[in-house]
Amino acid sequence: MSTQITIEEEQRQPFLRTPPTATDAREEDEAASLPSNEPDTLKLTVNDSNQRLLSLDVFRGLTVALMILVDDVGGAFPSINHAPWFGVTIADFVMPFFLFVVGVSISLAFKKASSKRLATKKVIWRTIKLFLLGLFLQGGYFHGRNNLTYGVDVVNIRWLGVLQRISIGYLLASITEIWLVKNVLVDSPTAFVRRYYVQWIVATLLLSFYMCLLYGLYVPNWEFQAPSLKLSTNGSHAQIVHCGVRGSLEPPCNAVAYIDRYFLGGQHLYRHPVYRRTKECSVNSPDYGPLPPDSPKWCLAPFDPEGILSSLMAVLTCFVGLHYGHILLHYKGNMHRVFLWSMSFFPLLFSGFGLELLGELSHMTCLFNIMIFCHENPVSI
Repeated sequence: MSTQITIEEEQRQPFLRTPPTATDAREEDEAASLPSNEPDTLKLTVNDSNQRLLSLDVFRGLTVALMILVDDVGGAFPSINHAPWFGVTIADFVMPFFLFVVGVSISLAFKKASSKRLATKKVIWRTIKLFLLGLFLQGGYFHGRNNLTYGVDVVNIRWLGVLQRISIGYLLASITEIWLVKNVLVDSPTAFVRRYYVQWIVATLLLSFYMCLLYGLYVPNWEFQAPSLKLSTNGSHAQIVHCGVRGSLEPPCNAVAYIDRYFLGGQHLYRHPVYRRTKECSVNSPDYGPLPPDSPKWCLAPFDPEGILSSLMAVLTCFVGLHYGHILLHYKGNMHRVFLWSMSFFPLLFSGFGLELLGELSHMTCLFNIMIFCHENPVSI
């Protein structure tokens, strides 16, 4: 009988167990010795912190599969390719899904921050590594497919990109999660609001700042160096784009592109913007193609879909992921979670559709990353 009981107890143990290392033991001792501002009910053991959220892993895997599908098949089927400018397709959900996953992961990773300073150092170091990796992959280290050379082209390097945008979202969302969450035990909906209301204020301020610049910033006339399309002509020539407007959402005169040109410079922006697939810029629209005879000058202008202002807006998607992760942490009933998520989701969805019907808001994937979690991402991750 004792042998049978021993076997049953062994069978209830995890099939794969990783023996603790000296580093793990040292980190556990350091964490135990550091002061904690969190309530006792939120403290986790080492075994709990190593557990993974299966639904999040599945969603991350489905997002990667969707990204591969869009990259490989999107060119042949415009319905699943990125929208040229106005509009939204399934491809425009890939990057927001990644940012949403980042936000949920942050809420789980920092549910027990024993030392805020140590956690902040780790976040900053990880942000720097992710930003530099994106700079290495997309910033100009490799110079062309047919004439492959190596080295950093400082004159034309692209400073921002996909991984850089993720790093910015990760940094801002993590800092607010570490420093702005109140030390409140969540035992009621009111306590939930008191614990996280500062994060919501930050997200509202970011959204307000973005909208004020988007609709209120004056965009003057600007000039860029357009590449020559004639074989007999080498180099580039200057082109002037006439704007002098506020609140434009069209490709040539929007505030998002103006801020990128002002702070980064046109030579550091993405050279193959997605609006080259619009009817104004391509005879094969919604695919790339030759310029129409009466194409506007701005068709050859650079535009960075992962620019400064649009990246700040993308941070809001990380905040949405944070909010969903907080509900996962504090509410254990699945129906309760779905109800609370719906309370956050439906107001945003209906607000977006309502503004669209009123003509006040366009589903513009290159500029907006809230309401429908969409933005343009022509560069593969």
